Amino acid sequence: MIPSTEFEFTLPKGLVDQQGNVHRQGQMRLSTARDELVLQKDPKAQESTAYGVLIRLSQVITHLGDISSITPALLENLFILDLAFLREFYNRINQDSDPLISVQCPKCNHQFKEKLSLSGEL
Repeated sequence: MIPSTEFEFTLPKGLVDQQGNVHRQGQMRLSTARDELVLQKDPKAQESTAYGVLIRLSQVITHLGDISSITPALLENLFILDLAFLREFYNRINQDSDPLISVQCPKCNHQFKEKLSLSGEL
């Protein structure tokens, strides 16, 4: 069986385009060495690590709603909640595991690990 290299996601808020359409459904592929090279060579990424995030995401998001040409400039219009979601989603699919966080029951104080769920995730 061939492992999946593309993953669907749903943004919590959605990207609003110039016509007022909201794009929430998208697809992201696994990152490649080429993606990292593009990021390292980009002058804007060298000036700002925050902008580097937009460049990295623009390389791996294959579509967002009806939009198939994803650029860093387009991603500048994301709501902060959606940007945080995409960063975590990127990390999750490229690490090939679900992140676990330590939690504690407020009633009995029992400590255990729980799978981190993302807002907007199906």
